[in-house]
Amino acid sequence: MSGSPGKNQGLSADRILATLQQLEARIMARFPESGLSKVCAELISVGQWSAKDAANLAKPNYIWRVLITLVIALGILAQCAVLLRFLRVSGYDASGPEFLQALEAAVNLLILFGGAAWSLITLEERMKRRRALDALHSLRSLAHVVDMHQLTKDPTVLLNPHQNTIASPQRTMSRFELTRYLDYSAEMLALIGKLAALYADRMRDGVVIEAVNDLENLAASLGRKIWQKIIILSALEEPRG
Repeated sequence: MSGSPGKNQGLSADRILATLQQLEARIMARFPESGLSKVCAELISVGQWSAKDAANLAKPNYIWRVLITLVIALGILAQCAVLLRFLRVSGYDASGPEFLQALEAAVNLLILFGGAAWSLITLEERMKRRRALDALHSLRSLAHVVDMHQLTKDPTVLLNPHQNTIASPQRTMSRFELTRYLDYSAEMLALIGKLAALYADRMRDGVVIEAVNDLENLAASLGRKIWQKIIILSALEEPRG
């Protein structure tokens, strides 16, 4: 079977957002007044912004690049003008001390200009990196918010439903409802990792890719804790079966 290379490569932001919207509908149908539904709505809003932001960061800023090119070109012309001036002052006397001083000054200016030029060339990349890291920080915060909403969802309490204290949180979910709630939380964490992966897919910055990997590992780690609870609930169902 033949096919165009790269046809199915790359993440689709539209499909991630569609999956998030479907997840929100599922949560609203079963837990309409829950905090998890509000978090999912906020995640959709952040996800829509992240999808556009990641796409914009992948586009080169041609206006900025033209301005940088003009600045560097003017700097090179200024360097040449200074060098010619020093040569005229020294009278082209290769053995004179004035020429050596002029050459040293020209080399120092060239080094300084090279550093300034490199800083300008990498400025666009550093600005995009900063924007991506800020967006990833927002997604990281949402991952912790999702984790907070499932912290009190303890499946072992179902074994002893009457041994509560005054400070115990209210637990009114059935075994099935608790399983669905935990499953929805795990799906949200997985989708947060996919939204973060959009930045690694659209950019080739090593710092951004490392931050995305850290966020994906965080989401996977939090998701594993949730699935451990789901496994406990499944084990509780076995004696009934």
